[in-house]
Amino acid sequence: MTLYDKIFKPKEYVLRNGKKAYKKASRAPIYTILILAMCALSVKITGFDMEILVTRIGQFFVILGDMFPPKTSYMPTVWNPLFDTIKMSLLGSVTGALLSVPFAMLASTNVCPSKIVVSIMRVMFSLIRTLPTIVIALVATLVFGLGTLAGTVAIAVFSFGYIGKLTYEEIETVDMGAFEAMQAMGATRSQAFISAIIPQVLPFYLSNCLFNFEGNVRYAAVLGYVGAGGIGLILNEKISWREYPSVGMILIALFVTVFVIETVSRTLRKKLV
Repeated sequence: MTLYDKIFKPKEYVLRNGKKAYKKASRAPIYTILILAMCALSVKITGFDMEILVTRIGQFFVILGDMFPPKTSYMPTVWNPLFDTIKMSLLGSVTGALLSVPFAMLASTNVCPSKIVVSIMRVMFSLIRTLPTIVIALVATLVFGLGTLAGTVAIAVFSFGYIGKLTYEEIETVDMGAFEAMQAMGATRSQAFISAIIPQVLPFYLSNCLFNFEGNVRYAAVLGYVGAGGIGLILNEKISWREYPSVGMILIALFVTVFVIETVSRTLRKKLV
């Protein structure tokens, strides 16, 4: 038997009753070959060099060492940008999540009868989720100027696409009995949706909103690099000036903030679901 036969041909088994059974050959070797080929192609295209990685990785720990001990006297300067980051994350998350609800309703096949509207809504959500948040923030800074407004808009757009997709997928799994009963009693589609669908998806919706918010706090720290306000502005400034002790203080403050938010969010999500 050749190697080809061993890998690709189905295996034959003889059962106790004398009948033959066949088991399909595993496709794992094919997938392994494809993955290795794509990895090799990626290495060639990106110019990845293991020698450079090995010789230069030590510089990462040198910079990390320069950040500690952090410059504690810089902390008073960190407070305002940190609060700006939290505020624009919260406002953007809430705005995007609330705006996504009616569009999620129109994207659900079991609520919206028009296939054309459903398709348009789903394409819109896909397009919004395709855009990186930092690109949205860059465009927002050109429209609204530098500052937290641009960051809030960018986070709201991201939250709109993220929560909207999760919400319409959740809506399609609910029990439609109550929805159909209310329509039969004369309620409009919107009234039936509010009374019959929202109570079923609300715990999952709120849980997804909390998870989205804690992620947005981390993303907002990067938006400052394109002038969208928040802690990213001073982080970019201090890194550019090689003031690593101040960078260490900023990162510690951000870490503690994200940790507290994630802990509270995790606790609330466990109670909701």
